[in-house]
Amino acid sequence: MRLTIAILACASIAILSGQQQIKRMDNATEVFSEIMATPDKSIPQDLLDKAECVVVFPSVKKFAIGIGGSYGRGALICRGGANYTGPWRTPAMYALEGGNIGFQLGGQATDFVLLIMNPKGAKSILGSKVKLGGDAAAAAGPKGRTVSAATDVVMKAEILSYSRSRGLFAGVSLEGSTLRSDGGANKNLYSKELSAADIVLKGAVKAPAAAASLSSVLNKKSPVNRSDK
Repeated sequence: MRLTIAILACASIAILSGQQQIKRMDNATEVFSEIMATPDKSIPQDLLDKAECVVVFPSVKKFAIGIGGSYGRGALICRGGANYTGPWRTPAMYALEGGNIGFQLGGQATDFVLLIMNPKGAKSILGSKVKLGGDAAAAAGPKGRTVSAATDVVMKAEILSYSRSRGLFAGVSLEGSTLRSDGGANKNLYSKELSAADIVLKGAVKAPAAAASLSSVLNKKSPVNRSDK
């Protein structure tokens, strides 16, 4: 009897954890859709069209550990193919953490969107834990539909970052923060242990409906990779 109860309890926890990841995926899709629908304040279309991958972290919140910090969970999604020239594929769950984020949040829940602008940046993020500004060159992303993507900052950055808090949308620096694959969340969502590269590049699993919604939105917003290969 005790064994049966324990098994049922573990199964219930796994179901709840999976549902939590589905909710996060839904939130990530909603955040990205809302930002791209904001007239004249959104991520420039020409930058999105040149991005290899996109990372969305909905409602990152500050917490107090020592001098403060923050921890957010969201999703990474990349274009398919060896050179990222195919359609957007199955997303993987990711974590954003670091003391620097907390100072920028000011105690408010903040949404973050990151554009990965070249294969080097994508390889870094898919390979291991990455420190922004250290392991990968990062910069605050320019905004507005008329902004030229040919600026010096854009040309040099591997990652461009944006934030939205209290309805305000802007480019934001996340240097010193880290990005990593959230292995536990991926296991809960896909019911098996997988690396981010297995999910994003190798297509090892089929996306559930909640995960497929993010790729569907991106395939409509930016169906073709227009970066210089």
